[in-house]
Amino acid sequence: MKKIRGLFLAVLFSSALLNTSAKPVITDYKDLPSNITFWSNYNDEVLARGITERMTDAELLSQVLMFGWSGQMPGSLLQNWVSQGLGGVKVFGWNTDNLNSLARSVKQLQGLSQKCRFKIPLFVATDQEGGWIRHVKGNTSETPGNMAIGASGSLTDAYYSAFYINREIKSLGINMNFAPALDLYTDLQSTIIGPRSFGADPKSAGQLGEAFALGSSAAGVIPTAKHFPGHGDTDRDSHGFLPEINIDRETFENRELIPFKYLIKANIPAVMSGHLSFPQIDPSGAPASLSRIILTDILREELGYQGLIITDDIMMAGATSYAGSLTRTVTLALQAGNDIVMSSSTASPQDNLWTRNLELMKTSPEFKNTVKKHVYRVILAKLKYFKSDNAAPLYPDENKISEHIPDKEGQKFFLQQACRSITLYRGQLPLNEYNGEKVLLAGCYSDFLNEGRKRFPDAQTYFFAPSLREDMSNVNQFNAANLESVAASYDTIIINVFDEHSARIAQRLSSLGKKVIIFSTLTPVPVLNFNWADVILLGYSNSSYTYQALFAALKGDYKPSGILPLEQ
Repeated sequence: MKKIRGLFLAVLFSSALLNTSAKPVITDYKDLPSNITFWSNYNDEVLARGITERMTDAELLSQVLMFGWSGQMPGSLLQNWVSQGLGGVKVFGWNTDNLNSLARSVKQLQGLSQKCRFKIPLFVATDQEGGWIRHVKGNTSETPGNMAIGASGSLTDAYYSAFYINREIKSLGINMNFAPALDLYTDLQSTIIGPRSFGADPKSAGQLGEAFALGSSAAGVIPTAKHFPGHGDTDRDSHGFLPEINIDRETFENRELIPFKYLIKANIPAVMSGHLSFPQIDPSGAPASLSRIILTDILREELGYQGLIITDDIMMAGATSYAGSLTRTVTLALQAGNDIVMSSSTASPQDNLWTRNLELMKTSPEFKNTVKKHVYRVILAKLKYFKSDNAAPLYPDENKISEHIPDKEGQKFFLQQACRSITLYRGQLPLNEYNGEKVLLAGCYSDFLNEGRKRFPDAQTYFFAPSLREDMSNVNQFNAANLESVAASYDTIIINVFDEHSARIAQRLSSLGKKVIIFSTLTPVPVLNFNWADVILLGYSNSSYTYQALFAALKGDYKPSGILPLEQ
């Protein structure tokens, strides 16, 4: 671990390696010429200060905003924002079915950024955590995910998972990844974190997160630790509510903050603030994303963090339910200490979010100075990144996407990684060779059924719908009852359990007196009390690699060595 941390500090986050060309010796931004741009060859700190001080109020406020867009290609509204100096764009899952279109979109938007007065390139961000959260779709790798990394406990798995994930998205011109997630899986009823977490142990999460960030940086994409200070100890989703995590200061410091301390010590370049209320830490009840106590007093001053702070999506109710409006959310976010305010939608220039905060800059010198501090930090971070030798291309070549996605080396690695993560939770392996037995494969994912048929050519399959919707309750009941009837004719049933819905269906098999083998994917919580099953194998994702690894373990190709990274 010391060797990895040394490499992390000495190589990947070292500004000494980022821009080594000779620069004119100017120590005061006031001495810079009038025609400077982002690409001018001056000291990073001096140039960042010079650009910041010469920006108009509109240019300053634009630079701290990051917008998403709807549809495959960005429309005229977003294009206009970029032409006026927008700081960043966020790629969501609805933008990514066609990777060639995505690459063209990034190329177009970066081209517009270079027509602005200072030619400041965009941060192009996404959520490509691995496993369950994979916003850039198309042919990108669907990986075993963070909990699988936690199950193997391997720093190498964490590093290379991030390396291959980020090497893929880098080829699309994406330069910032909102990963790793450092949330601890302490509330087992959580539906928002689940397998996105490395597990429940703070130190392990910190070490694995640090290795993940190292791999991301090595691939040339800026990693982002999230969701500060931790989304794991709540069963509420901050997309729809403001979760309240009512823990004391000792628990806060010795549990939630531990993973982040690892990455702060290693100079993580970005942290995402979460829409999470910690009333014993900030009595106002403000979410961390809008709390000066949590972001400035604790993250900046107590923990000594120097990098960028970026909000989670401000369209989420966890932010707006406290602030009361998007306008006030932006104001409070910047005052609390965020350098970038991220929104999944593109604002209109007439929206109060823009007009009122722009007016506040004119009437409040304090607020304007706050914005300028954030802009300086953003530009400085961009200078250090974009002038390095390993930055994502501003103008990705959409004709070469298939050469990079899926990553050929990554495909081999992810299968090996999945095998290292598989956990034998109950029973013993290998079982007999199923000679003469009638085998039923029950599930809904094609990768599970297809891999099962490869391993058990004579097996029959039973499909049930992957739904938890209330209006599907009758269908769910039919699925469960019908499976019970069908399974009675078989000797062995291998069923894929991936959530509470599929767990309820599987439960109907408990009284049949048949051999039942559970393949748990995603969070294993729904099957942890299935003491009636003959075998339970935990896989942590629905990727094809995970299903290959599960069936290989069942057939005795290798001995599963993964350890459940949760506390029961």
